[in-house]
Amino acid sequence: MKFKYQARNKTGELQVGFVEGPSKDAAISTLTTHELFVLSLESAERKSPFDSILGFFNRVKTKDLMVFTRQLATMLESEMPLNSALQSLYQQTPKVALKEAVFEILQDVEAGLSLSQALERQQPIFSDFYVSMVRSAEVTGRLEESMMFLASYIEKEAGWKGKISTAMIYPGVLITMFVIVAGVMVAFVFPKIGPVFQDSGVQLPWMTQALLTVGSFLTNWWWLAILLVAGIAFIIVDYFKSPEGKAVGNQLIIIVPVFGELFRKIYIARFSQSLSVLIKGGIPITQAIEIASSTIGNVVYEEILKDIAEGVREGALLSNLLSSYPKYFPLMVGQMAAVGESTGRVDEMMSKISDFYDNEVNDMMANLSELIQPILILIIGVLIGLLFAAILLPIYNLAQSFKI
Repeated sequence: MKFKYQARNKTGELQVGFVEGPSKDAAISTLTTHELFVLSLESAERKSPFDSILGFFNRVKTKDLMVFTRQLATMLESEMPLNSALQSLYQQTPKVALKEAVFEILQDVEAGLSLSQALERQQPIFSDFYVSMVRSAEVTGRLEESMMFLASYIEKEAGWKGKISTAMIYPGVLITMFVIVAGVMVAFVFPKIGPVFQDSGVQLPWMTQALLTVGSFLTNWWWLAILLVAGIAFIIVDYFKSPEGKAVGNQLIIIVPVFGELFRKIYIARFSQSLSVLIKGGIPITQAIEIASSTIGNVVYEEILKDIAEGVREGALLSNLLSSYPKYFPLMVGQMAAVGESTGRVDEMMSKISDFYDNEVNDMMANLSELIQPILILIIGVLIGLLFAAILLPIYNLAQSFKI
């Protein structure tokens, strides 16, 4: 198998490349023998559509991970031994994929690995941030506190995703209904009234002519239209799965009206909270920034933060580097980071930034439907206007020809 890796050598220089091995563990072992510290390792093999569909249905959902984390935290807080806690979780976990992962974690822990090492072998179920939080907690001896924080963190993320999904139901229903109505009119209504206009010799507007052409095509070649739509959809989905397409999609998310501002605030809240906790856990700031970048969920922000981490490693101030990206980090973020640097309390300032943007995100989430409705009404109104104009204009022209 072929894997893509990011690693640092003994001097701290970042290296990116590919390595081959029969398994992920073997690939990590190969890189380790070359004195490289592995930051990330992911498969470079192309998955078949069947594998992608199977993986989608078997994936560990955020809710499953949240329940597992909170249960483990509760057991550890009650001073239950880690092995016993994992054994209990294995027995009561209903999700097959997570159940298998817990079993393998239990085996690794019983074989002498630390919990963080065992979790690291189960990526991508457990993110770099998750593993790093557990690793830092093992050093400080506050594992149960760290697991409680992770459970609350995952719960908050799940809540945000749920609110966004709920807010998108209404626009999704309206757009779907419009597409259905427009499809019926184009495929069945327009082909029936088209000959009337053509026989009368009335000049048809370009909108009407275009819809008549589309309707005629759908009537005679509907099967080809289905194949074309399916093919175009497959190409688009496949493109957005590629590194270039993912970067383009993530950039579009940032600039789209309403949602762009919302997601920027979510990304800043994630980064600042993750960085605060990692620094408190004793992880060096450059490494903490790199780990926190992987928790954001946006390739654009991830690349920016990796550049910032490199700048901090070279001696630049975090506040100055954040301020150099005003489109992605508002001026306030850099200013508060500067206060933290001057007082030696960067972790506290990052926590305050996280609290501020958490409140901002919650306020936007509460009013998300109201923010979407004006844009949605405008778009649907324009589309309906164009559709009816394509019908009414020829009828009006036909009526005028009879008067003459």
